[in-house]
Amino acid sequence: MRTNAIVRMAFAALAGAVVQPAFAQAPTDEITIVLPEQPSNLEPCGSILTDVGQVLSQNITESLTVVDPADGSVDAKLATEWSQVEPLTWRFKLREGVKFQDGEAFDAEAVKFSIDRMTSKAFTCNNLAKFGNDTITVEVIDPTTIDVTSTQPQPILPTLISVAMIVSPKTSATQATNAPIGTGPYTLAQATPERIVLERFGDYWGEEPAVAKATYVWRGESSLRIAMIQTGEADLTPTIALQDATDPSRDFSYLNSETTAVRIDMDYPPLDDARVRKALNLAIDWEGMASLFGDKALRAAQMVPPGINGHDEGLKPWTFDPDAAAELIEEARSAGVPVDTEINLIGRNGIYPNGTEAMEAMMAMWNDAGLNVKLTMLDVADWTRYLQKPFPAERGPTLLQIQHDNNKGDAAFTVPLLYRSSGSYSTLNDPALDTEIDTALAETGEERSRKFREVFGKVHDDIAADVPMFHMIGYTAVGPRIDWRPSLATNSEIPLSQIRFK
Repeated sequence: MRTNAIVRMAFAALAGAVVQPAFAQAPTDEITIVLPEQPSNLEPCGSILTDVGQVLSQNITESLTVVDPADGSVDAKLATEWSQVEPLTWRFKLREGVKFQDGEAFDAEAVKFSIDRMTSKAFTCNNLAKFGNDTITVEVIDPTTIDVTSTQPQPILPTLISVAMIVSPKTSATQATNAPIGTGPYTLAQATPERIVLERFGDYWGEEPAVAKATYVWRGESSLRIAMIQTGEADLTPTIALQDATDPSRDFSYLNSETTAVRIDMDYPPLDDARVRKALNLAIDWEGMASLFGDKALRAAQMVPPGINGHDEGLKPWTFDPDAAAELIEEARSAGVPVDTEINLIGRNGIYPNGTEAMEAMMAMWNDAGLNVKLTMLDVADWTRYLQKPFPAERGPTLLQIQHDNNKGDAAFTVPLLYRSSGSYSTLNDPALDTEIDTALAETGEERSRKFREVFGKVHDDIAADVPMFHMIGYTAVGPRIDWRPSLATNSEIPLSQIRFK
């Protein structure tokens, strides 16, 4: 088909990147990391976003707990132990002898300040979205003990609390910051439109890391970032394109916990009609699209990858059926749905390798099916306005290119955010589904998994709330000077303290 040829030509055009020969770089305790895009901000409350978290998380700011990407277990960080003391309350014991990078003491009052700041809604806090419709409050028991209470049962609260970044109590409580101060092993030394520099924090409570200084720069072209690794200009670059991952000694693949999709904004016709939304899924040549993502990428039917509690192995991805897509569109047209209305497809530059080419191909396929889709690619700051509430006024019918990360082991980090009516990224308004989601969140064990599977089934089969694409395989290039490998968590964070020199 012509649309399949579009995908193949887009991939072929990218496949012949020329890189420069390598040269030796003098040993040093400093590294350069080249990112695919400039971070949209440095606010710790947005660390769940890839572009922010890869710089901040576990480098400048730390959390009470951390989730082990290998098995989903919850490990101690700034909290040393925890227990459930009431049905809605968990008690956390805090690590002693910890200081913030500005000299302030880390204690229970500082933790209360950080969580109160996160939940205040005084400014946009992406991390808060992981708590869904719940509200949490903190009570100081003594300088090293806090109680965290939720408004609904949270059997995995120690996992959820891992997204709460702890910041100095001198941080503004009412405004976002681009000068974060945490307890981590690195301080922010410089932040300009050209680079971000982190330097080792001499009074860090933990083991001194090998890397003394890390400089972050950004280049959109994957082939250019690979060239920087080869010439020694950079030491590490995440998220390189499939066609550039040609050296097994340098380029490492990993299941990166990201799921790509196109979110459907159901507030405007024709996207408020389920037939049109199902047609969007059926009109895509998924086999052709796979050439942009690689053979290891898995077709997605839901927004959590395999291994996450709540993932439904039996839920089948949409298949390519252009005739059925055209029939659904014509059926909607006959029913008075304005299917000829222009639909805005909003993409994000640098969101993932070959992301622009994927959106161009999908736009062509949707137009072939009888819709009127126009693509606009935006940088991350402008794109974010469409991602989270409040959405732009008078935006019209909109499709949004998204990539959602869940490496925390449970669908609670996905479902309320994307599908509950109150979810920060949700375009749904379905009270019945809200009840099902809240029921799942309160359950434990197999019943919790079953309830989440039911939610994913309804979202996929009945509502067709989005266009799930692929569970992604990431490719990261690592230079010859450093000893480090990517993991399931790499799209969320790159802890500099884990990097060693050879």
